Amino acid sequence: MIQSDSHVHTSFSSDSSTPMEDMIFRGKSLGLSSICFTDHMDYGFPVQENGMDFLFSVEDYFSKIKELSRKHPDFPIRTGVELGLKKDVLAAALKLTKEYAFDFVIGSTHLVDDIDPYDNEYWENYGEENGIRHYYETTLQNIGEGFDYDVYGHIDYVIRYCPSMNTLLTDVRQTEAFYQKMLKKNQHIIDEILSTLISFGKGIEINTAGWKRGLGHPNPHEAILKRYAELGGRMITIGSDAHETKYLAYDFAKIPALLQSLGFTSYTEFHGRKPIQISLLSYHSL
Repeated sequence: MIQSDSHVHTSFSSDSSTPMEDMIFRGKSLGLSSICFTDHMDYGFPVQENGMDFLFSVEDYFSKIKELSRKHPDFPIRTGVELGLKKDVLAAALKLTKEYAFDFVIGSTHLVDDIDPYDNEYWENYGEENGIRHYYETTLQNIGEGFDYDVYGHIDYVIRYCPSMNTLLTDVRQTEAFYQKMLKKNQHIIDEILSTLISFGKGIEINTAGWKRGLGHPNPHEAILKRYAELGGRMITIGSDAHETKYLAYDFAKIPALLQSLGFTSYTEFHGRKPIQISLLSYHSL
């Protein structure tokens, strides 16, 4: 199994109540050799009725990791952040990554016109096909704004929460047919997103939360991962997007064979914002 999870949320994220140390204990029990905490920092996120703002104290975050690193010297902890990207927060985002020495920065699109596709309001405003296309258009715009990040997160995040996928989850055949239809309709812009990321020296992640949600695929879909490889992309990080301990390293056993089937011979971990390539050749096919 892959030995480190590079996309993990804790109680520093507004949508998680899991203490960092609980994730460490869980990681050790699973046989992981390290972990990277990537809590949400979404500047300009509309404050929710429940008070969630998707911001955290960076000083407290680094202080807690320093404390836990002393307590668990045998379990390296990498510092990271999942940075929500949108045009009007560029200055704040650049200030964050300049002032703090994270190991790893994920850039993600969580908001489109200040609405999260997780919310029904998004689909009521745009409809399904237009909403999916508009999400990809916004992703492409965000990529070109000049943000400082290492990989782009869950490129087809929008598919996780669209009405059809929520309705079809129990029917694998219909789910796959819908997924393929949306990929085909948006292939041109997806190719542009991937080509732009490659030209900027940015990677993408394989995010196993899609399997957790019953989509039958990671995020992004294998077809997008394959297209990334065909276009020359080689920088792939691996994360569960876990917000609870039970989802840490979720379905990681599937990943080596999947990546090798798509033509990848290594995956990437970031240390001090530097990509470290880790060979997949030692992994046997499942």
